[in-house]
Amino acid sequence: MNQNPEQIARDKIDALLRASGWIIQGKKNINLNAGLGVAVREYQTDVGPADYVLFINRKPVGVIEAKKEDEGYRLIGVEEQSTDYATAKLKYCNNEMLPFVFESTGTITRFTNHLDPKPRGREIFSFYRPETLQEWLSKKSLRTKLHDLPDLSPVGLRDCQINAINNLEKSFKEAKPKALIQMATGSGKTFTAITFIYRLLKYSKAKRILFLVDTRNLGIQAEQEFMTYEPNDDNRKFTELYGVTLLKSSFIPDDSQVYISTIQRMYSILKGTELDESAEEKNPNEFMFGKDPLPVVYSEKIPPEYFDFIVIDECHRSIYNLWKQVLDYFDAFQVGLTATPEKRTFGYFNQNVVSDYGYEKAVVDGVLVPYNVFTIETKITKEGSKISFGENVDMRERLTRRKFWETIDEDVEYTGNQLDKDIVNPSQIRTVIRAFKENVPAMFPDRIDKNGDFEIPKTLIFAKTDSHAEDIIDIVREEFGEENRFCKKVTYRSEEDPKSVLSQFRNNYYPRIAVTVDMIATGTDIKPLEILLFMRDVRSSSYYEQMKGRGTRTIALDDLRKVTPSAKTTKDHFVIVDAIGVENSHKTDSRPLEKKPGMALKDILNNIAIGNNSSEELLSTLANRLIRLDKQINASEKSKFAELAEGKNISQVVKALLNAHDPDTKENIEKQVKEELIGESPDKIDAEIKKRHEELIDNSVIIFHSPELRDYIVDVRKKYDQIIDNINIDETTNIGWVKDHKEDAESKINAFKEWIEKNKDEITALELFYAQPYRRRELTYKMIKELYDKLILEQPTLAPFKIWEAYQKLQKSEGSPRNELTAMVSLVRKIAGLDETLTPFDKTVDQKFQKWIFKKNEGQHNRFSEEQISWLKMMKDYISNSFHIDREDFDLTPFNEYGGLGKMWQLFGEETEEIINELNEVLVA
Repeated sequence: MNQNPEQIARDKIDALLRASGWIIQGKKNINLNAGLGVAVREYQTDVGPADYVLFINRKPVGVIEAKKEDEGYRLIGVEEQSTDYATAKLKYCNNEMLPFVFESTGTITRFTNHLDPKPRGREIFSFYRPETLQEWLSKKSLRTKLHDLPDLSPVGLRDCQINAINNLEKSFKEAKPKALIQMATGSGKTFTAITFIYRLLKYSKAKRILFLVDTRNLGIQAEQEFMTYEPNDDNRKFTELYGVTLLKSSFIPDDSQVYISTIQRMYSILKGTELDESAEEKNPNEFMFGKDPLPVVYSEKIPPEYFDFIVIDECHRSIYNLWKQVLDYFDAFQVGLTATPEKRTFGYFNQNVVSDYGYEKAVVDGVLVPYNVFTIETKITKEGSKISFGENVDMRERLTRRKFWETIDEDVEYTGNQLDKDIVNPSQIRTVIRAFKENVPAMFPDRIDKNGDFEIPKTLIFAKTDSHAEDIIDIVREEFGEENRFCKKVTYRSEEDPKSVLSQFRNNYYPRIAVTVDMIATGTDIKPLEILLFMRDVRSSSYYEQMKGRGTRTIALDDLRKVTPSAKTTKDHFVIVDAIGVENSHKTDSRPLEKKPGMALKDILNNIAIGNNSSEELLSTLANRLIRLDKQINASEKSKFAELAEGKNISQVVKALLNAHDPDTKENIEKQVKEELIGESPDKIDAEIKKRHEELIDNSVIIFHSPELRDYIVDVRKKYDQIIDNINIDETTNIGWVKDHKEDAESKINAFKEWIEKNKDEITALELFYAQPYRRRELTYKMIKELYDKLILEQPTLAPFKIWEAYQKLQKSEGSPRNELTAMVSLVRKIAGLDETLTPFDKTVDQKFQKWIFKKNEGQHNRFSEEQISWLKMMKDYISNSFHIDREDFDLTPFNEYGGLGKMWQLFGEETEEIINELNEVLVA
């Protein structure tokens, strides 16, 4: 018997309700004690029978307005009707308005929560469970609590991160279901995400948050970042405050607040099948499915309302096709994270872009470094080649790599695209590697190690396959004449633990070169990386952008030197070596700013000075040179630049240069002119647009009309650049001893004294040295470190050890200091007149400590016990290294090993505070 459409819809709705844990009853056999949640059909109200009334614990809480399936298009139009039932008087009930209102055809279901500040309907996968609605009745709704978010503290956050979080939280308060955060690779997307996740858990009391990734490696990295994250308003780690679970099976524990999962695993959970774990290693953007995927189905253990928020990492490749089902299943706010959105990405997130922080902006802000491109093109790479009939050649099995001889029985022509797949040409690989080896010294001319040899910067090579990677590694080791550890493979199929090799590549001297297929293509942070060599092409523009992102990270000079000791300056750029034509295929929006690599900086500036300033290539190249210069020069030199540049710093100048040809800027000019000149002729409008654009360009370069600024830029750049002269041979003209060391030593000491005198009123540490003894007890390690850092930045030739050596040449010092910071303290004490002779600070502290102990023992022989003396000596040694001691320091080594502050109070009682203050004052007085 054929059912009518209305009954078919009711049957589907009944099935959805039962799956969600509801008991369905007719109006003639109501038993509200049958369970927690009861759905009663055709319940009478004063405006007529409601299709379904929902009861929780015998109290009415919601209604369902049922429609036949072919009326799905008009569900929004019946919201008023369903609201009428929700506000109606129910028979036998003394009810207020029922807050939970549904409209459903059994195929499409919509929901409105009238407990929200501004109730707004939304489509959901299925009905909520009774337990969920019971919980929602007992507290503020999530959308209400989102209005309780306090102002964001900027401590520890970059401007781009502050902007992203503030805009995102505004989006939440407006109940926008989806938001996109675009932040350049390396600018801290994950850190930003964990920050707003922490705020959602703490202030909005979010119950559960899903952090979706698309490869297992990214999931592991995300878990590590959650484990190390420490909020700026709590000294505990994130994982000490909230549970974080990385899903490794279909089991989902219920005691966590953050769940990290690959989208592949979550899909398998929702469709009820086992996951082939190798699927978690694949980049969803790099493979396609040969058949239609199975649909996800309702899961009782993980219902659609299980998560309040879903954060989708690398969302540009995991929100389409198969994977979209996972996101459509959950009723949760969705936040996408990506550096490389596509048009589809913007569309999926409803064009709600809360952060638009691209690579170029990040470079200008100093968050990332720019790059240059070096091309290596070979004839076979470009044109392919041919093997003639009858030739005897090596053949190799793809998997076993077993070789055998075979005679070619027909001509074989191959293209460059077939290389390392159907055809392997070792000569092509060798030609590329040899050209790379010969040219890399010109890319980084200052990388000469302590033995006088060139030290290759950390280099990552992208190979096509694991087999291709093996071939590359053999040839790299041979061409560079190096051992096994010099070049290693980092892929999922690597015999050696890939995580271990990756850690070595990131933190150790060896390997210098790593070869990967896709393991390090996305999401892996390797800050010391300075060269990317592409020996494979990439189909996807976003994937290519992610691969380039491996080189964009900034790194401090000291950290860079730990793995590349020959580095002279902090990382100010990286190099893409393109051996496959990947950069020329125009896959990416981000371009190298260096457009005139062969033009001297002086020529660029002179071109602009005489009016050749309309070229985008010229302004972009100048911007790139200035960005690199900004990372090299010290604070004093930056101040001088600003003085000559009408008060503008380098970052401001660079922004103006890049803004002059920015497409958005041009579009805004065009839009503004057309609005102002409505009705005017096209020629007049075009002329005005051109005029305003030329004015913008002129304003961006006006400061370079100053010859003083141009000369300063060229001169200061020379200070940090080296030219390696392999042409002219040197010879000795004079060999002998330096006649007068005394004059050189006195000159250094006088220069150091002048610097101290010049800065004594500006630096807290120096103010305290020149203050009364009791104030010196405020001296801290941080103050000394700030003093030292300022000295090294402004006058690196006056480093404390060098000044100490100068004093030794004049025979005016006793012994040697422990380190640069203690040397700094001793030198300042000498110059400030606190010490007659230059003495290592720890010896000065020892002498003062002995006098203090002797004074304390006056009239009280052996006043302190042996255990007390031991503690006092520990405090003395701590002050020798840290210059100050506080109560909080007793939680640190070595005090915590002997009982900490509690033990101190046990030994010294009410004298504890007095002794701490006295030692701080006496030992540094």
